[in-house]
Amino acid sequence: MSAVGRAVEMTQARPDLWRRLLAEYVGTGFLVAVVVGSGIAAQRLSPSDVGLQLFENAAATAAALAALIVALGPVSGAHFNPVVSIADAAFGGLARREVASYLAAQLAGAVSGSMVANLMFELPAVEWSTTGRSGSGLWLAEVVATLGLLVVIFGVVRSGRVGAAPFAVGAYIGAAYFFTASTSFANPAVSVGRMFTDTFAGIAPSSVPAFVAFQLVGGAVAVLTVRALYPGLAAVATDVVVPGVDQPSGTGGRANGGAPPPARSTRGGPSS
Repeated sequence: MSAVGRAVEMTQARPDLWRRLLAEYVGTGFLVAVVVGSGIAAQRLSPSDVGLQLFENAAATAAALAALIVALGPVSGAHFNPVVSIADAAFGGLARREVASYLAAQLAGAVSGSMVANLMFELPAVEWSTTGRSGSGLWLAEVVATLGLLVVIFGVVRSGRVGAAPFAVGAYIGAAYFFTASTSFANPAVSVGRMFTDTFAGIAPSSVPAFVAFQLVGGAVAVLTVRALYPGLAAVATDVVVPGVDQPSGTGGRANGGAPPPARSTRGGPSS
């Protein structure tokens, strides 16, 4: 299929851009609200046990992330992460002219989510974090965390198991809280959002540029790695993280247990 034909098909198969951006805003907002809110709750529930605080924070984040992907994936694909959107555009799944809009929606959602979480716990809406996170180990951890996240996402999609993607992504993020030195931010929008809270999940504004830079490095390495592992990925790139499909009024989407959209099955086999 020509590039023009592919672009036309993408436009016809997906919801309007404003609906996808709203889904990215809402999803990223909820994700950051969960990260920040569960961190505050963990500090209050387990004030003397940092390990337990981290477990509570990780468990809530992993579970909520999977639920958000299931709920909002059919609208926007449920990227909730600028690195995922940029990588998806590199593979042809997201139109490059839409990348900036996706990133803006994700960043706005992240900031909103952090402010809402602060307010829920009767803290100032904006309280700049004083938690510095810097050092070669943390930066390497962000490269590793982001690389692993993208390999999981694109690997699961390419293998034809998109129904498992929400749970695979949630499980990976939950595990990465503990096996990476940085507790796996792996998301520039989330990193920015977490500047706005001086609580358990916060990160000082001065630490964010390096985190974002190394997350982008991880994303670039991931694109090369995924290209090598799955040379036919472009055929299913529009299914990342889960397929975003327009649904006529009154019909059920995949989130409601409906059948996978037939348009996806005509665009390439599931195996590499």
